[in-house]
Amino acid sequence: MNILQIPNFLFGAGGIILIIIVFFIFLYFVPLGLWFSAILSKVKISLLDLIFMRWRKVPPDLIVKGLVNATKAGLSVNSDMLEAHYLAGGNVIRVISALISADKANIPLDFKSATAIDLAGRDVLEAVNMSVNPKVIDTPPVSAVAKDGIQLIAKARVTVRANIARLVGGAGEETILARVGEGIVTTIGSAVNHKEVLENPDRISKGVLAKGLDAGTAFEILSIDIADIDIGENIGAKLQMDQAEADKNIAQAKAEERRAMAIALEQEMKAKAQEARAKVIEAEAEIPKAMAEAFRSGNLGIMDYYKMQNIKADTEMRDAFSKPTKKD
Repeated sequence: MNILQIPNFLFGAGGIILIIIVFFIFLYFVPLGLWFSAILSKVKISLLDLIFMRWRKVPPDLIVKGLVNATKAGLSVNSDMLEAHYLAGGNVIRVISALISADKANIPLDFKSATAIDLAGRDVLEAVNMSVNPKVIDTPPVSAVAKDGIQLIAKARVTVRANIARLVGGAGEETILARVGEGIVTTIGSAVNHKEVLENPDRISKGVLAKGLDAGTAFEILSIDIADIDIGENIGAKLQMDQAEADKNIAQAKAEERRAMAIALEQEMKAKAQEARAKVIEAEAEIPKAMAEAFRSGNLGIMDYYKMQNIKADTEMRDAFSKPTKKD
C-alpha cells in the first residue's frame, strides 16, 4: 500500500474497523466517561491519574467507585490511599463500606485501622455490623460430671459483640467457644450434686460470665444463656462398677497365683514322699541280707527269728483290730 492508497483505505471498510479499534483502545487507557462521572460526583481526581492507574494495573473504576462512596458519605480519603490498599491485596469497596457503616453508627474506626483489619484476613464490614448488631453463637453440647457422679450435657447461647480495637491479633470465635465450654465444665464439676445445677441453670451462666472469658479475644461477651441441660449417664456408678470389676480381677489373679503355688508345693511334697518311700523300700530290702548275715555270724538264733515273727504277727493283728470295719 502506497501513500496514495491510504486515504482510500481509511474511508473504506477496513479503515472504519481500524478507527473503531483505535477509539476503544483510546477509551481504555483514557477513561473519559469515568473521569466525567467522578467530576459530577465532586471527586477530585485528574484524568492523568486515571491513565496512570491503567499502567499500574489498578482498575480505575474500582478506585473511582470507592472515592464516590466515601465522598458522598463525607469521608476523607484519596486515590493514593485506595490504590495502596488495593496493591497490598485488600478489598477497597469492603473497607469503604465498613468506614461508612462505622461512621453512621458512631463507632470509632479510621482508614488505617480498617485496612489493617482487612489485610489481617478478617471481614471488617462484618465486624462493624457485629458491633452494631451483636451475634449469637450456639455452643456444641458440653458434657460435665457433678460431684455425685451424674453426667450433665449443657448447651449455651453466647451473645458477643465485635471489639474493633482487638480485631487485629485478637482470638476468634473458636477461642470463645472453648473458654465457655471450659467454664461450663468447671461450674458443673464444682456442684455438690446435679440437682443443684438443674434447679439453678443460671448458676452456670453467671459463673462463666464472671470469669472474663473475652480477655484477649476480638469479641466482647454480652451474655451467656443456658439453652438446654440433659441428664446423661451415671458416671460415678459406672466408675465404681469398673473399679469393682478391676478389684475382682485382681483378687482372682492373686487367688490363682496362691492356688498355683499350693499345687506346686503339693507336687514338691509328693516328690519328697516318693523319695522317702523309695529309701524305706531300699532299707527294707537290706533287712533279709542283714538277717542272713546275722545267722551266718551266729548273732541271731532260730528261736530269736521265730520270736520276732510272732511279735510282727501280733502287731499286725492289733493294727487290724484298731481299724474301723466297713459296713455292708
